Amino acid sequence: MTDLHTVEIAAVLRQLTARLIASDDLDEALEDLVETAADLVDGASWCAVTLVRSGGPSTAAASSGLPDSLLDMQYDSGSGPSMEAIRTRDLILADDLAADDRWPQWRTRALAAGVKAVLAVAVDIDEQVIGALTVYSAEPGRFTTDVGLAAMLVAEHAGLLLSAVLDRGRRAGAHAELREALVDGETVNRAVGIMMVQRACSANAALDVLRSTAQRLDLPLTTVAARLVQTVERRATPD
Repeated sequence: MTDLHTVEIAAVLRQLTARLIASDDLDEALEDLVETAADLVDGASWCAVTLVRSGGPSTAAASSGLPDSLLDMQYDSGSGPSMEAIRTRDLILADDLAADDRWPQWRTRALAAGVKAVLAVAVDIDEQVIGALTVYSAEPGRFTTDVGLAAMLVAEHAGLLLSAVLDRGRRAGAHAELREALVDGETVNRAVGIMMVQRACSANAALDVLRSTAQRLDLPLTTVAARLVQTVERRATPD
């Protein structure tokens, strides 16, 4: 797909949209992005997505066969096409690494790994998550103007789609936490009711007993409550 034209680029973007639009899992969506971007180049090629979050840069997704050391070396030194794309927010292109003297240590490692050309473009997901989409080719001269344009459009389009995926994932996580909290609260309430009946005490006194038991056993209150409820339920169930 070296000679990409408008119709072909539109098809790539439609394919990417179809893959990402229904996903709630950021990791899964990034894997789809990597697969789509690697197909932009004819011949053997790989792709990786680098994201910069609170812990620093890391590889969020990568094609199989791409050495981890080729990626990690950039993060350790801060030098390499991916890091330069993140830093400058520009398209970074080395269409023939053998004739390009940028990033000398990384370039030596890349050539030894069979990477002869590289293209990196920034990806912005949201204010908290930025990164780079980097495509590696096993042959020089594969990154035509059309491929570069397609990579930039894919990265920009993917950023918008991934932002939606990340937002859906965060909402799903918040809903799961809320459901868990409601379940835990119901369990504690049931345990309080059991204690009130067993001790003929008030709800506050029953809750105090559960809390002191949890502290004494060094266990979460919800765990102690769940064990009490389970014990009572087992006793109430006929053999």
